[in-house]
Amino acid sequence: MRRALTLLVMIVSLTAQPAEAYLHLTSSTGSTQTPLKWNQTRVRWFATDRGVAGVTAGQFQTAVAAGFATWEAVPTASVAFQFVGFTSAAPFDDDGISTFGFDAQPDLDRVLGATSFVVDRLTGEIVESDVFFNSIFTWSTAAAGDASRFDLQSVATHEIGHFVGLGHSAIGETEIRPDGGRRVIASGAVMFPISLGRGTTADRTLQPDDIAGVSDLYPDDDFDDTTGAISGRVVRNGTGVIGAHVIAFNPKTGVIIGGFSIGAGGTFQIAGLTPGAHVIRVEPLDDADIDSFFSPNGIDVDFQVTLLPRLIVAPAGGASDRFDVSVRPK
Repeated sequence: MRRALTLLVMIVSLTAQPAEAYLHLTSSTGSTQTPLKWNQTRVRWFATDRGVAGVTAGQFQTAVAAGFATWEAVPTASVAFQFVGFTSAAPFDDDGISTFGFDAQPDLDRVLGATSFVVDRLTGEIVESDVFFNSIFTWSTAAAGDASRFDLQSVATHEIGHFVGLGHSAIGETEIRPDGGRRVIASGAVMFPISLGRGTTADRTLQPDDIAGVSDLYPDDDFDDTTGAISGRVVRNGTGVIGAHVIAFNPKTGVIIGGFSIGAGGTFQIAGLTPGAHVIRVEPLDDADIDSFFSPNGIDVDFQVTLLPRLIVAPAGGASDRFDVSVRPK
C-alpha cells in the first residue's frame, strides 16, 4: 500500500518569501531525505474549465502550456508533459489528477500561487500535484504583459518549477518597502520567491540556476558527463554554518549558479556547472524570509559576506576536491 504524504508550497509572494540556490524539495523518512520527482515518462496535467475576469479558460490553458513548454525545452533535462483536457475539478481536490486552476484565497493576500503535492514518502515519487492561482489578484495573458495585472505565464513557469520538484532560489536582491514588504531589485532565477511585479514578463524565460536545477533532478544522458560540480563546507571558528547561500560565478561565461550549506557540518554541493574555474561567494539568507527555503530552525545568518580568495575548478564529469570557506561574525 502506498504511503502518501501531502505537502503545500506557497510561492511568488508579494513580500519576502525567499534557498541551495536551486533547492530540491524533499520528503523525510526517519533521517533519510528523498528528493521529490516524477517517475513518469510524460507527466499528465489538467486545467480547470473556469476562467476569471480578463482570462478565459482557454487563455489560461494556453499560458500554462507555454510555461510547461519552457521547462520541457531545457536541452540538458529529460522531463516531458501532456495536457489531458479541461476538468470541473478544483485545485487541491484529492482526486488523483494534477489540476491547474484559479481559486480565491483572500486570506493569502500576499500569495499569487501555491503548489500542493501527494507523494510516496518512501520513494519520493510525486503521485499528484495541483497548482492554484489566486483570483483575488488580476491576471493577464497579453503577449507583452499588462502593467496593471500579473503575468499568468510568468507565474505559471515559476509554479511548474515547484511542480517538477524544485524549491526556491536565493539568487536575487531586494529592498525593504515602507509597508514592510520587499521590492525586487534584481532576480537571477525564475525560482526566486518574490514576484517581479505587475506587467513584468521576464520570468517566462528560465535562467542558468533554473536550468541547472531541473537538469540535476532529471538529467539527460550527457548532463553528468559534460558538467561539473563543486563541493565544500562553510565554517565559522571551525564549526559548520547551516543555511548559508553559496554562489558559484563563472567569470568566463558570466553564469551564476547557487547552493546552500544544508549538509551535516555546513557542507554543500552545487552541480550543473560549466567545467572550469569559478569564483565562490558566501552570504547569509537575509534578502527574504528563511522559511521560504526551509525550516528556520538552526539556520545561521549572523556572518559577513565572504569571497573565497582563490578560484575553484569544477571538472567535467566530476566534483572538485572539498574545500572550506571560513566566514566571520557580523
